[in-house]
Amino acid sequence: MLDVRRMQVLHAVVTSGSVTAAAASLGYTPSAVSQQVAALEKQAGTALLERVGRGVRPTEAGRLLTEHAAVIGRQVSEAEAALADLRAGRAGRLAVRYFATSGATLMAPALGRFRRAHPGVRVDLKMTDPQDPLPEVTQGRADLAIVVRPHGLVHEGVHLVHLLDDPYRAVLPKGHRLAAKRVLDLTDLADEPWVGSERPSPCVDALLDGCAAAGFSPGFVVESEDYATAQGFVAAGLGISLIPDMGLANRHPAVVVRRVREPEPIRAIHAAVRETSLGRPALRGLLAALRDAAAR
Repeated sequence: MLDVRRMQVLHAVVTSGSVTAAAASLGYTPSAVSQQVAALEKQAGTALLERVGRGVRPTEAGRLLTEHAAVIGRQVSEAEAALADLRAGRAGRLAVRYFATSGATLMAPALGRFRRAHPGVRVDLKMTDPQDPLPEVTQGRADLAIVVRPHGLVHEGVHLVHLLDDPYRAVLPKGHRLAAKRVLDLTDLADEPWVGSERPSPCVDALLDGCAAAGFSPGFVVESEDYATAQGFVAAGLGISLIPDMGLANRHPAVVVRRVREPEPIRAIHAAVRETSLGRPALRGLLAALRDAAAR
C-alpha cells in the first residue's frame, strides 16, 4: 500500500524541482526527503525520479503519483475546512423531533432564529405524535427532542433542559353550570363526564397525577386523538375536558376556558439531548433558540 505522507513528499520534490528545495519547504533535511522518496519507490516497485543536472524530474510513474498526491492534498484541505465548519457550528445536520402543540409555540420561532444564525446547518425536523419522542434521542436517531417530563426526572445519558411549564385549563361547554366561575378548583370537576384529549403519554400522566392529588380519578366517557376534536365533543355537551394552554391556540367558539387550581396540573416541557452531544456548537445554538422562544 502506498504511503500518502510519502506521496506528499514526492509532490513537494517534483513541484520544487529538487530535493533540497523540497526539504526547505517541508522543514526536513535533504537526507530525510531522499529516504522518504526511496521508501515510496520501494512500495511502488519502480523509479519515481531521475536526475537532471543539479535537480530531478519525475518519471512517468512519478508524474502519476504526483498528480494523485495533488488530488489527495486538495481533498485533505477540503476535509479540514469542512471539519472546522462542523466544529464551529457552521455546517452539519441536526435531527429534531417534536410533538404537535410544541410546533407553533416553540419549534417554529426557534428554528427561525437558529437558521438565521446557522444557515449552513441542515435540520431534519419530524413530528412524532402520538409516540413519546424521547426514545428517538436515547437510541441515537435524533439529536434533540421536545418532551414532557416531570421536574427532576433523570434519564441515564440524557440531559433535559427545562423550557416551560404548560398549565392545563378546564374546557367547558357554554352554558355549563361552572362557566360562571373564573377559576375552578380541580375538585369541581370530579363528578363531571370527561372528554379525553390525548392518547396514553407523559402528557396524560401529568393530567392524571393532578387529579390524583385532588383525590379523584376522572371518568372518561369520550376519547379523542387531538385537542381540536376534544373541544368539538365538549361543545356538543358530551363532557368537560382539561387541555394544556398550548393546545388551545385555536379555540372552539362554543366552549369556555377557565383556570384550574388546587392543584393546577401542568406539563413540564423540556428539550432532551444526549449528554455526549452537548459540546456540539450547532446543538447548543438550537437549545439557546428554544430557550429564547420559551421565554417569549
